[in-house]
Amino acid sequence: MTPTRRSALAAGAAGLLAAPAIASAQTPLRWRMVTSWPKALPGPSFSAQRNADRIRTLSGGRIEVQVFAAGEVVPAFAVHEAVGNRTVELGHTASFFAIGREPALAFFTTVPFGLTPPEHNAWVLKGGGQALWDAASERFGVKPLLGGNTGVSMGGWFRREIQSAEDVKGLTIRMVGLGAELFQRLGATAIAVPPGDIYPALERGAVDGAEFTAPGSDIQLGLWRVAPFYYAPGFNKPNGSSELVINKALWEGLPADLKAVVEAASEAEQAVALAEIEILNMEALTTLVGSHGVKLRGFPAALVQQARRQAADLQRDLGTRSPMAGRVAESYTAFQARIAPWTRVSTHAALGAREV
Repeated sequence: MTPTRRSALAAGAAGLLAAPAIASAQTPLRWRMVTSWPKALPGPSFSAQRNADRIRTLSGGRIEVQVFAAGEVVPAFAVHEAVGNRTVELGHTASFFAIGREPALAFFTTVPFGLTPPEHNAWVLKGGGQALWDAASERFGVKPLLGGNTGVSMGGWFRREIQSAEDVKGLTIRMVGLGAELFQRLGATAIAVPPGDIYPALERGAVDGAEFTAPGSDIQLGLWRVAPFYYAPGFNKPNGSSELVINKALWEGLPADLKAVVEAASEAEQAVALAEIEILNMEALTTLVGSHGVKLRGFPAALVQQARRQAADLQRDLGTRSPMAGRVAESYTAFQARIAPWTRVSTHAALGAREV
């Protein structure tokens, strides 16, 4: 065999060995995303699907994501754990559902009387919040990112009117996160009910009231049929951040360009979700009040004042529950104090002037 012939055979063999690797590189990654939401629920469910679609598009088809509603693979409140143990690759949930695992995680969804959606995004993306979120999530095997936002929430749906601070005492309310703890301090009993089970709980009288998000999402759950009194303000949940969680080992093994794809999908969803929910909320509120006879009410001033005092105590208490909660509480509280003067003379003042 001539040297030329041997070289050609060697090159051919090398090509055959390389072929499977090339094919493998071209085979898309197939990820499953489990969520905490009922299928096609306006707001969070829409955000989950858009994140999945955007990841596929921006990656040029290198990552394909299949989305599952709550209960199809894992229960609504088990998303965090399922992603961490690699049952699935991705999850779309709310970080405060995992408050029992780490108290600090409550801050990354919302805090009573805390940051608004634009303020919250500023803290996470540019104010040091993301690094703390990563640190708080690391031992659970997940990488967290903002996954959307349902905006400022309403105070909730109630079967009867709340006319004084005394009227919440003894009520059983569906609520999660720090809002649940706040209402317990106000004398209510708060229980965690998955979003898809809120209506049955109200219908059979297992709860006297329930809070989920705001009109655009709430209307889909039909809560107005069994609890006609709809209260504002949503002081218990002034922000509605969703959480996009990726298995940490999977995340760390991704090339830089695919990490950038997932991050870009997350960041884009913040703008789209907040724009969409404003439209959904304004349309749903008109329908609820005008067509469904919903009785829009404001919480009594005495209740709001009492809640504000209790919320300050609750936030201080939360910071003592774990070393990580202390770090996050310090950052969150300091950021809110720094941004409040600007919010007061900008957004708050502009809205006040507009209403005159």
